[in-house]
Amino acid sequence: MRTLRTLFWVVITALLVAFIAMNWHYAPVNVWPQDAGYRHFNWPVGIIALVFFLLGLAPMWLLHKATRWSMRRKLDSAERALASVKPVYPAAPAAPPAQPLPPSPDLSPNQDDA
Repeated sequence: MRTLRTLFWVVITALLVAFIAMNWHYAPVNVWPQDAGYRHFNWPVGIIALVFFLLGLAPMWLLHKATRWSMRRKLDSAERALASVKPVYPAAPAAPPAQPLPPSPDLSPNQDDA
């Protein structure tokens, strides 16, 4: 699975680099209004697209991480609570009182060993 994940990120990175390389035309980005127009910078279009993609992705990524963190805390708490519970087993039924064995006819206590 780790190999597939690595391959996926390599392909995504290659596509991103290709996109930026093909869109290396400069475009003015208006940053701040001033008296004589706007303060602007000339940035490559690919970089502008990447920056705004990451700005749009960041809130959803943070929400995903917060949800995973919250769910992991709830699961850990539930596992700790489950581990602290001792199982209650029903009491074993009492064994009937032992009956003495009947004497064997072969071995009587009064026989001589002769």
